[in-house]
Amino acid sequence: MAEGTHTVMPDIAGQALRIDEIWLSREPLDMRAGPDTALARVINCFGKARPHCAYVFANKRANRMKVLVCDGFGIWLASRRLHQGRFVWSQLRTGEALAIDLPQLQALVVGLPWQHAGADHVMDRH
Repeated sequence: MAEGTHTVMPDIAGQALRIDEIWLSREPLDMRAGPDTALARVINCFGKARPHCAYVFANKRANRMKVLVCDGFGIWLASRRLHQGRFVWSQLRTGEALAIDLPQLQALVVGLPWQHAGADHVMDRH
């Protein structure tokens, strides 16, 4: 995401959950992982879990995902499962994580090809 910009997602208490960066992990995560295991994976991959960052993981079949968000006080762990189909994930399942923006995350969680999601929520080829 561009420096100085951030995303705000509502949390369950109606407060804003600030997200400045979103990172897509290429390596699959066992969906039995709870908050501590997911946090350990983030620390292992990124060196530390930074405040106001979201880390997105999928399982091997790419039909489930988890998002770990560090809010500066603690962590949030959300999960999503598709009953049919798969999430459009990175073709490469190893290597460095990818930085994505909010429109790309929004496309990803509903199963759309996030790689072409534009900032105005229009799917394009740029």
